[in-house]
Amino acid sequence: MMDPDMNNSDITETAMLAPEPVAFLEEFDTPGGGADAPPADASDLQAVFDVPVKVQAVLGRSKMPIGDLLRLKAGMVIELDRRVGEPVDVFVNDRLIARGEVVLIDEALGITLTEIVQQER
Repeated sequence: MMDPDMNNSDITETAMLAPEPVAFLEEFDTPGGGADAPPADASDLQAVFDVPVKVQAVLGRSKMPIGDLLRLKAGMVIELDRRVGEPVDVFVNDRLIARGEVVLIDEALGITLTEIVQQER
């Protein structure tokens, strides 16, 4: 219930004096961290070995109007922006990490990595 002695300007001033929420950030030292640190060995990464990631091998891409897309039927061919024999791109969590060649392994498709892509940081 509102105090009868308070007017609208008092309410506005009270609201303006309310403290702002403050975000607290805590800095953590990384063990042996820093950009100059040697790469971690497998035992240092044990905690993340079971974290799932999305891996995609992209054979090629194509652009088409929605009308053409809606007219597609079984047996129709979509032309891609790659040629036969060109390497396919391998993405992990939507980040290009490698290129490779498509291979057949016991009736399943696979990728033989031919190039690891170095990302600039």
